[in-house]
Amino acid sequence: MSPDLEEIKRAREQADCLADATTVEAALERMASEISARLAARNPLVYVVMNGGLILAGRILPRLPFPLEVAYLHATRYGHALQGAQLDWHVRPTRNLRGRTVLVLDDILDEGHTLNAIIGHLKEEGADEVLSAVLVHKLHERKAYPGMRADFSGLDIADRFLFGCGMDYKGYWRNAPGIYAVRGS
Repeated sequence: MSPDLEEIKRAREQADCLADATTVEAALERMASEISARLAARNPLVYVVMNGGLILAGRILPRLPFPLEVAYLHATRYGHALQGAQLDWHVRPTRNLRGRTVLVLDDILDEGHTLNAIIGHLKEEGADEVLSAVLVHKLHERKAYPGMRADFSGLDIADRFLFGCGMDYKGYWRNAPGIYAVRGS
């Protein structure tokens, strides 16, 4: 079934902008400074969670002025659905993690089940320390565990259906320059 591109376009035209490009840039600068302060001397391995973490990685990695390695993994609960499902590994981590500090980059911490499972897996594989960085921390009380937060987060955003800066609407608009909420969500 092909997507209704007119509906996809309408979603963007009618969306509420919750964080414009300038606000996102400021959040990225702050995150990069915090990550650099903590990891510059650690030789980190950065795992990018596909597909959402791709945009964050492309925008934040050039701001980190220290040596690091980059790899990717692909685990999801959502696909193109709007509600959660089981964790599905498309690409598991392939690097040797023994003795490494690992930073996981993803677009959003919503309920956190996916990120929590990824972090748990990386620790089981022998990483000394696993840290997480997300552009968006969604504000609600449905986290995988109470008080869950990423180690580094850019923006706290309302509990709405979001897209832009890596987050998608039915597989589209990851490329939107700000963070938008679907009207009525």
